Amino acid sequence: MDETKKLAIVVSEGAFDKGMMAMIIGNTAAAMGMEVSIFFTFFGLNLLKKGARPKLPGMYRLFTGMFEKKMAKGGVENFPQQLETAKELGVKLFACSTSMNLMGIGKEDMIDGVEVLGASGFLNIAADTDMQYFIG
Repeated sequence: MDETKKLAIVVSEGAFDKGMMAMIIGNTAAAMGMEVSIFFTFFGLNLLKKGARPKLPGMYRLFTGMFEKKMAKGGVENFPQQLETAKELGVKLFACSTSMNLMGIGKEDMIDGVEVLGASGFLNIAADTDMQYFIG
């Protein structure tokens, strides 16, 4: 019997804090030996676009760079580095096909390693997990 713990995360917003939260939780779980699947939908899709550099929300947006520097001093990778780490750790990154169609985003707009999947496909994955998180 497979005893590997499984984690599913849904990300529906593209702000810096939402993206970092998903990456830090996902990467930590993967480093602990868990199987991790992250489903990006609606504005969360923007986090998977090539060259994505998410900003803090609202008026805090102006302080994103300062916050990234503070995180770097604390040894926390920036968002693009977190994505690379996720791929290296085997985190499965999924983009919602319906949201992609609604928002006019193509597979070619996404970073390498992203799989396009519909909601029903992700629900089949999530139904077989031990934990589910929703960020957004």
